[in-house]
Amino acid sequence: MGKLNFIFGLLITLSSALFAQDTFTLFSNDLGGEATVNEEFNGFGCTGKNQSPQLAWKNAPEGTKSFAVTMYDPDAPTGSGWWHWVVFDIPVNTNELVSDAGNTTLNLTPKEVIQSITDYGSNGYGGPCPPEDHGLHQYIITVYALKTNTLGLNESTNPAVVGYYLWKNTLAKASIITYYKR
Repeated sequence: MGKLNFIFGLLITLSSALFAQDTFTLFSNDLGGEATVNEEFNGFGCTGKNQSPQLAWKNAPEGTKSFAVTMYDPDAPTGSGWWHWVVFDIPVNTNELVSDAGNTTLNLTPKEVIQSITDYGSNGYGGPCPPEDHGLHQYIITVYALKTNTLGLNESTNPAVVGYYLWKNTLAKASIITYYKR
């Protein structure tokens, strides 16, 4: 019976590997479980470096024509969370945003990429800056595989409107979560 169980287990393992699909995945070489002073905002009482993390993705679904990236804090005491980064019209042949790409003055993204306004009221990346003694906040960073080349929006578009267009055009999305507190 032991030999039969071994063969059966081997067949299941091989068939699982054979039929497993690669999933749309987002990862970062900069982020761990918690954000650091590198990602922390510089303003609103925070003194971080405000550097957006390196992000990369793989296995976008067939039909993807562009990408978007957002960073959102659902724990912000606003009643509606806080949008820290809203990036869209990322070309389909791009699968990475380098460290500090959210600094719009450095031009580290392809020229057609749009970084619209955040809840800080500025364009580009605005890092974590939760209220002091408010506990850990989660920061959800999401990459969206989109079925359109462009959203038809501009750098003045607010996060809620961008979110609507993302919802309307998303084929798949992948997220990572990091945490931060002061």
